[in-house]
Amino acid sequence: MRVLAFLDGTLANPDAPHIRVDDLGLMRGDGIFETILVVDGKPREQGPHFDRLVRSAAMLDLPTPDRAGFERATQSVLDNWTGGSEMALKWVYTRGVEGGDGTPTAFALGMEISEKVKVQRREGISAITLERGIDDGLAQRAPWLLLGSKSLSYAVNMAAVREAERRGASEVIFTTSDGGVLEGPTSTLIAAYGRTLRTPPAVLGILPGTTQAALFRAAEREGWVVKVEPIQVNELAEADGLFLASSVRKVTRIHTLDGVQLGDSTALLAELSRLYDSEY
Repeated sequence: MRVLAFLDGTLANPDAPHIRVDDLGLMRGDGIFETILVVDGKPREQGPHFDRLVRSAAMLDLPTPDRAGFERATQSVLDNWTGGSEMALKWVYTRGVEGGDGTPTAFALGMEISEKVKVQRREGISAITLERGIDDGLAQRAPWLLLGSKSLSYAVNMAAVREAERRGASEVIFTTSDGGVLEGPTSTLIAAYGRTLRTPPAVLGILPGTTQAALFRAAEREGWVVKVEPIQVNELAEADGLFLASSVRKVTRIHTLDGVQLGDSTALLAELSRLYDSEY
């Protein structure tokens, strides 16, 4: 099932054409998006997602997104959703048509969570490390590369996932050219060491994770130590558990990294999942 709504709150047939072929989001990937998990009709982290949309828009020199408009579109999707208890709600915001008047294209789309994602939540995933071709100071030196924005230009990210599949894995952990850990193509890396949770900082040029932030808030309340700090690739093998977190995948454990089976972290996953869900 899919439900499509525009910023004025009107619904549209998701199976009908609505985007012009000369839209710059389609032609050049010149736009941004966010994906929000909705559980039992309640969006998770809607405010932080919108804040991140605004941040990405500023990085791309796009007009500031219309908060009221996205809220209307979101409510229309929620009010008309008749699918399962969980939904992926996607916000899309592009520069509009090439040669147009500068009016952005914007909409909200509700979609079912894929069975593949549900299986990965239950069974975990295998991942490989792949170099992203950046160093840990590039985001500051070259802001025009848009590192850390959630742009529609995901071709490299998807190519990395295909490379993982060619190597018999299903996910990727990007790394810097000097051995630092970054993020997954669509997720945030979290490493657990005892009762300490670590994740790489956004200053490296990665996307600040909304799910990771929610988990860290809940964990800190219950006495865990949480650290946003650089992590080296050679530290990953020492972790008691490695996890990828995102809105749709929630918190998913990595059971195999670069072909090496990791220790059993299913009990740790259960605890982190409980902490994350306790936020809602």
